[in-house]
Amino acid sequence: MTDTAVKHTPVMLARCLDLLAPAFEVASPLMVDATVGLGGHTEGALKRFPSLTVIGIDRDPVALELASARLAPFGNRFRPFQGTYDQIGDALDGQLANGILMDLGVSSMQLDEVERGFSYATDAPLDMRMDATSGESAAELLARIDRNDLVRILRRYGDEKFAPRIADLVVKRRETDPLQTTGQLVDIVRAAIPAPARRTGGNPAKRTFQAIRIAVNDELAILEDAIPAALSNLAVGGRLVVEAYQSLEDRIVKDYFNAGANPQLPAGLPMTADEVDAHRTLRLLTRGAERASESEANTNPRSIPVRLRAAELLTQWRHDVR
Repeated sequence: MTDTAVKHTPVMLARCLDLLAPAFEVASPLMVDATVGLGGHTEGALKRFPSLTVIGIDRDPVALELASARLAPFGNRFRPFQGTYDQIGDALDGQLANGILMDLGVSSMQLDEVERGFSYATDAPLDMRMDATSGESAAELLARIDRNDLVRILRRYGDEKFAPRIADLVVKRRETDPLQTTGQLVDIVRAAIPAPARRTGGNPAKRTFQAIRIAVNDELAILEDAIPAALSNLAVGGRLVVEAYQSLEDRIVKDYFNAGANPQLPAGLPMTADEVDAHRTLRLLTRGAERASESEANTNPRSIPVRLRAAELLTQWRHDVR
């Protein structure tokens, strides 16, 4: 097991398990860790719930291999599945889960393994693929993308107000010198952003790297499919817990949860409270999005941006919700 796996601290572990616990009060409960990563959340769940079986999904074969090694002591109570989390139905293969956990975004291992190209802090190949064995790398994306499309990506996925300047420099640079390393991209961002704007808000390349990573891995489109897929494969009374690390992810989760918990009924239709409740598909388990405690934020900085939401499935999920 790598040092990263040993050091990895799962975010808001106790709170996630507390939220899932009532769903596991059945014989032989089944959980899906839809973003298993290095297996920290799954390990905690398997220890706390002795009769639990977990299916762990990850698109990264390296992460899945490390997680499987970490969780080997639990035998067949852990079952790995390589794929994206919108493939949860394939992973379950006809079964229904009692609990589903999604810890979104890039994993600790992917950030810490310099050669993966996710970090703007160290020069490395410009890759950013969560599954490094398939798909288009960040370098390949930046080599062929239209200038206006790049502006759109930087604005939408990174909220980068200097997107046009960054895109212009990318296009100019690649005419003579293909972008192949993270350091080259950092240099472009620094050159594009005025000095006063670089003095606040942390590393100026953060937003650009986030935006390109999301585009390379098609993260938001997959998440749009993954939430209804999860709810469709959840047993009634089951629970879905999602940890999002940025506002675009959280908005998708929030919209689905609110649509299930607050059905849009015809205006003026006379209905009792019980009749309204009968139309609800979900019961929200968190008051808005919960954040990590101050003590956890101090000991595990990765928990600082997390927004945690959870919901219980009250009746079979309908695909027309939202």
